[in-house]
Amino acid sequence: MAAQGGACHLGRRLGAVRDRFVAEGLDGLLITHVPNVRYLTNFTGSAAALLVGTSSCRLVTDGRYLTAIRTLLASPNGPPDTDIVPVERAYETTVSDLLAGIGWRRIGFEAAHTSVKTHRQWTDGLRRASPSAGRFPELVPTERTVEQVRAVKDPGELATLRRGGQMLSTVAAEVQRTLAPGQSELEVAATVDHTLRSGGFQRSAFDTIVASGPNSALPHAQPGTRRLAVNDIVLLDFGGVHDGYCVDVSRVASIGPPGEDAKRLHAAVAEAQTAAIEAVRPGAWASDVDGAARRVLEERGLGEAFSHGTGHGLGLEIHEEPRVGRRDADRDRAVAAGADGPLAPGMVFTIEPGAYEPGVGGVRLEDDVVVTDDGCEMLTDVGRDLWVVS
Repeated sequence: MAAQGGACHLGRRLGAVRDRFVAEGLDGLLITHVPNVRYLTNFTGSAAALLVGTSSCRLVTDGRYLTAIRTLLASPNGPPDTDIVPVERAYETTVSDLLAGIGWRRIGFEAAHTSVKTHRQWTDGLRRASPSAGRFPELVPTERTVEQVRAVKDPGELATLRRGGQMLSTVAAEVQRTLAPGQSELEVAATVDHTLRSGGFQRSAFDTIVASGPNSALPHAQPGTRRLAVNDIVLLDFGGVHDGYCVDVSRVASIGPPGEDAKRLHAAVAEAQTAAIEAVRPGAWASDVDGAARRVLEERGLGEAFSHGTGHGLGLEIHEEPRVGRRDADRDRAVAAGADGPLAPGMVFTIEPGAYEPGVGGVRLEDDVVVTDDGCEMLTDVGRDLWVVS
């Protein structure tokens, strides 16, 4: 449990979440997004809900996980002051019964992770459990209450992400050694996934991207039967999950000596990535990092070829806060949506500018960084030269 830490770490996380929902005038917060449940409890199953009050928690889960949760709560790694609520019928019914009997007036829920159907089931259940009008609690939509806390990693999380970055760098070096002309994209992707597992990762963090030749101009192409051929640009994007935390890297190979297009695109993207890395510091806005990369590519005549944001946060999910994208003219709106904001020490994210030209190919270079007190630290250590496969 190196990444998640023990009860003291969970207590600090729960305290930060409580401060946020109390400031919004709430008596408690219902958390249904499983990564958020894990962050606050160390629960590693696939289904659960957590009701956080001002001094205690209720963890709702089904029979598949009851034994594991009892063991967790009895260990030093379990969340403090937490009771188990077993699911006997459906999750929605169990949750609505719990909310109806808790005696709170205003309860927040995670709007971004709650369907209209689920919300209706909760409210219908509350009405049935509390037939007198006005006696059931008000369900209040909240946004990013836990995600904002998760954006700044604690020392245990950083140790896990550093180790994950080291492991991924080793995997990348091995993948580079295995590339050869004639392999299909699917075969290369299978090799990447096997190397991730044999390198100590629990699983791939996302579907591995291997895109060769003209396919490399598609930023998120799916591997297919096309075989690597001389003069191809090959884009590889892959990541792994280590102790629950995601790391991510992208590199580009040339099959045979690189052509002028490959060298031109790679040089521009490498320069853009360097500029973005140098722009990372506490107090800088995430959009400043994106702007540093984007200016380089615009100066190289590749502004339109850079069709996505410069990076995304890493942690229990492969895409989380902070988002590193274009500046919004309405900064308040961007901050409220989690689309921009000042960087702080402990934030971890990718820096992955790219340039894609249909019919030619595409290049993306991606590394993982953590914001430090005076800049950033690289978590991945993979040479950024164009890989040349003979």
